[in-house]
Amino acid sequence: MKIALAQQRADRDREANLRRALEAMDRAAGLGAQLIIFPELVIERFFPQRPNDAKARELAEPIPGRITGLVAERARRHALVTVFNMYESDGDGRFFDSSPVFDADGSLLGVTRMVHITDYEGFHERIYYHPGDHGAPVYQTRVGRIGVCICYDRHFPEYVRALGVQGAKLVVIPQAGTVGEWPTGMYEAEVRTAALQNGYFAALCNRVGAEQKLTFSGESFVVDPEGQVLARGKSLEEDLVVVDIELAQCDRSTARRLFWRDRRPELYREWL
Repeated sequence: MKIALAQQRADRDREANLRRALEAMDRAAGLGAQLIIFPELVIERFFPQRPNDAKARELAEPIPGRITGLVAERARRHALVTVFNMYESDGDGRFFDSSPVFDADGSLLGVTRMVHITDYEGFHERIYYHPGDHGAPVYQTRVGRIGVCICYDRHFPEYVRALGVQGAKLVVIPQAGTVGEWPTGMYEAEVRTAALQNGYFAALCNRVGAEQKLTFSGESFVVDPEGQVLARGKSLEEDLVVVDIELAQCDRSTARRLFWRDRRPELYREWL
C-alpha cells in the first residue's frame, strides 16, 4: 500500500494551516495513498518553544470537535486512514499533545496522547501538556494495525516495545524535530533500531520551517522492519512523501522470526 507523510510548516494563520492540511489529504489520495500522517501540532506554531505563552491554551480544542470533524469528513471522502496531531483540551482543565486516528470511513478510532513530557530549552512542554493517560494503543484500521508514538515518546524503548507487543505493523511518529537531529544523528538510529527490534515499519513525519527560536528540519523518513530507510523528505522544505510499503513483510522480519520467538518476558517483566 502507499502511505503519505505530509511534511508541512505552520504559519501564523491557523485556518490557512488547516486548509493546507486538508489539501494535503486531497493530494495524497490523488497519488493513491491509503494512509496519511501529519507532523506534531499540524496547524499551530510550536508554542512550547516559549516558556510562558499565556494564549496557548486558547488554541486547544476538544476531540471530537470542529477540527477533527473536518479531518474526519475528508478522510471519509477519500477512504484515507489519517493520523493527525493537535493540542487537545479534555474539558476538565487538562491539555494534551494528541493524535486522533481516523479510519478510512472517517470514524474516530481513538486518540493517542503523548505520555512522556519533557522540559528543556526550546521544548517547555510540561507547562502546556499533561501526561497522556491512554497508554500506548494500537488501532485496527482498514489498512492494518497502526500504533502512534508522539515525538518525545520515541526515546522510551518500553513505549515502542509496547506497540510491538500489541501487534503494530506500522508505527507512525508525529514529530517536531529541529535541524541536526537526523539523518546523521542518533535520533534516527533509535527509530531504525525500534523497527528492527520489533519487526514493524516506522514512519516519522516532521514539521518544517523557521519559527521564533527553532528551525524544524523536515527530512521525514520511513524505515522497514529491518531498519532500512525507504524514503526521506526534503530538508527545510515542505514535502509530501509517498512510499509503498508491504505490511506482510513484518511477518518475515528478523524480529518476528528470531527476536520475538526467543524473548523471555517472564524473567525481566518485574524490572520494567
